[in-house]
Amino acid sequence: MSTTATIDLRTLAGAAHLDAVLRCWIREQGILVTADGLFTPVPGTSMNVAASCVHLSRTGLHSFTDVAIVHPDGARHEVSAEELLALLTSDADPQERALLLQRTQESVRNVSEFATRKRTVSLDQPLFLEGERSLLLGHLQHPAPKSRDQLTPEQLEAYSPELHGQFRMHWFEAHRSVVTNGQVTGSPALGSHELHELLSDIAGHEPAPEYVLIPAHPWQAEAVQQRTAVRKLMDQGLLRALGPLGEPWWATSSLRTLFHPDHPVMLKLSLGLKITNSVREATATELRRGVEVNQLIDAGHIRYSDPGFTIVRDPAWAAVIDPADETGGTLTGLDVSVREVPEGVDRLMCLAGLIAPSAPSGPEAWGPSHLSRWCNDPGAWLASYIDRVLVPMLALYASTGIGLEGHQQNTLVRIDSEGRITGGAYRDNQGYYLAASRLAEVLACTGEEASTLAVAEDSIVADRLTYYLLHNQLLSLVGSMAAEKMADEDSLLTVVRERLLAARPALAAAGEAGTRLVDRWLSAPTLPCKAHLATRLAGIDEVVAPVDAQSVYLDIPNPLVTDP
Repeated sequence: MSTTATIDLRTLAGAAHLDAVLRCWIREQGILVTADGLFTPVPGTSMNVAASCVHLSRTGLHSFTDVAIVHPDGARHEVSAEELLALLTSDADPQERALLLQRTQESVRNVSEFATRKRTVSLDQPLFLEGERSLLLGHLQHPAPKSRDQLTPEQLEAYSPELHGQFRMHWFEAHRSVVTNGQVTGSPALGSHELHELLSDIAGHEPAPEYVLIPAHPWQAEAVQQRTAVRKLMDQGLLRALGPLGEPWWATSSLRTLFHPDHPVMLKLSLGLKITNSVREATATELRRGVEVNQLIDAGHIRYSDPGFTIVRDPAWAAVIDPADETGGTLTGLDVSVREVPEGVDRLMCLAGLIAPSAPSGPEAWGPSHLSRWCNDPGAWLASYIDRVLVPMLALYASTGIGLEGHQQNTLVRIDSEGRITGGAYRDNQGYYLAASRLAEVLACTGEEASTLAVAEDSIVADRLTYYLLHNQLLSLVGSMAAEKMADEDSLLTVVRERLLAARPALAAAGEAGTRLVDRWLSAPTLPCKAHLATRLAGIDEVVAPVDAQSVYLDIPNPLVTDP
């Protein structure tokens, strides 16, 4: 690609981030946008932000052009995403503001690199993997969706799914006395293997007697060896770094979950990079949660209302702990969660990858999504999506009080060779909420004294599901389809209302919480939604924050009410 085209792609990447910044600001400040655009004050100044609106969206997925700062004398100057953020967040915490500006600049640079060097579709790889590689822009409502904590260019190349990142895991031999683990029996992916036998087979290495193997992301393997607890274990001979072993594995969209088409499991590793809002290192609760969910599935407590919908299981985990901690449970950053590869993975694609814009064929606009190339009847496809993917998640919540954090990246869509939906799946051993009123049922099923699920007041769980299942998943799908001019947004919102109404009887049979949530979605003038800019500026790490303070939430207008 020529230098001129590369520069234009950087401009295109910057424009995408400008859109994201404005979407965040408009949503969080309650600013009115019309077909003519917007004109709104810059806080604490006599200046205004002005922009023309090229796509007006009731779901919030607006697109803008000619974004500029207007001075009191009428003079205008165009701004970058970083410059606009600096003006709009002048009263934020200086340290958090500086970090956000830095990461937004980094995200723009990375998106430009992804767009410039995006490779062609690999026809010999599963559809699943193509979806994982398709998130060139990332979260369209986040100001820094593709920041990677200042990875070097070489590391960005190796570790980024957008660049088809493939690498060998680094391995450690750890003495059994400093390893804790968990595993369910009867997992098809594990077969007759004990967890550490499976890991040895993957590494192609037999550990010394009384030692087991623990894999690590290459970045993490280097970083953890600088930590005091890890250095101490290594000095005592309880932990040994072996370096890279086994075959190269592919990075997926989370960066830390690795996939290989010839293995029945994926491996989810800790990664101490701050990606969007959180450092991606596992907690002990997260690791144990996968096993508890397996127990609930095996006991029949978790059932599916649609035979085509499943939860992707995480049946085993292992972690190196710091024995100096009196509780014996402090993790060191060396851990692995084993995830089953879903049956028919070659026909599964994450929703985010399905609707993501593709690499530009030229320097003027982003390319079409996978969905736009497959979908001949947008209304029917959306209706099928609601019936086969969303409603099973709602039915699970209605029957058990368990809410899935089903954002676009965690939601998998099963499609046939004609692009028709045949089912769906949910993946993530982090994102399980449990309404407090249903805790006793879960404990009666597992026989444990406590649950690893994220237990919260029923109202908080309902708010979280309103964001993840409605705003982030369903309405983002509607907004993306409309933005690509696949169908009129109002007609798609009509489909949403019709299918949610049609689901009420089945949800009512499963439990009143489901219909109560759907009725709220269909009638409330405002609904709770995550504020990504405010959450980022608050410095909240959503992985470790308590459920009731996990993010900044606000109420926004509900696009499902009948009046525009």
